[in-house]
Amino acid sequence: MFKYPGGRVYHQVNNQAKPASPLETNYANRGMTLENDLNATNEFYREHGIAVIHKKPTPIQIVHVDYPKRSAAVIKEAYFKQASTTDYNGIYRGRYIDFEAKETRNKTAFPLQNFHEHQIHHMKQILEHDGICFVILRFTTLNETYLLDAKHLLTFWHRHQTGGRKSIAKHEVEQYGHYISLGYQPPIDYIKIVEKVYFNEASV
Repeated sequence: MFKYPGGRVYHQVNNQAKPASPLETNYANRGMTLENDLNATNEFYREHGIAVIHKKPTPIQIVHVDYPKRSAAVIKEAYFKQASTTDYNGIYRGRYIDFEAKETRNKTAFPLQNFHEHQIHHMKQILEHDGICFVILRFTTLNETYLLDAKHLLTFWHRHQTGGRKSIAKHEVEQYGHYISLGYQPPIDYIKIVEKVYFNEASV
């Protein structure tokens, strides 16, 4: 059991990726989660000198461990030392990059409850300091992945906070986001989108 500072029990927000249909033919049909795909992608970037992006470690405080046998230890209770911000950060072409990755099985909208207020605040700070900040969203049942700039996510979050809808409609993700074609090496080549959007003065 993991808990946030203050004792609140942690519940996983991200949905696990649904295994793709065997009738589908693109490279993403490996039943992998978005996190696994991104980790493989970032490793590819590092190995080929393209970018240095890592998944952020989450520091925990272990408070109770069982030792069922000498060669094994089982963590029974632990606390996050601090609230997490976003999943990944690093550098590309001299610019700081910071992003969050989320998935949903919903086919028509992306629930904003998948994000936490402290994550939104963190993204706002990154933008204020001219960092590159975005979210990678995956509709698992549709096998579609998008890059959405954080400024648009902040707009949708503000709409929700002021009484608007509690999700981002899929057509809004398609309108304001950028579709990422899935491949094999790397699985999610999001740097192509970053290059297009943030370095070629394209519209975000």
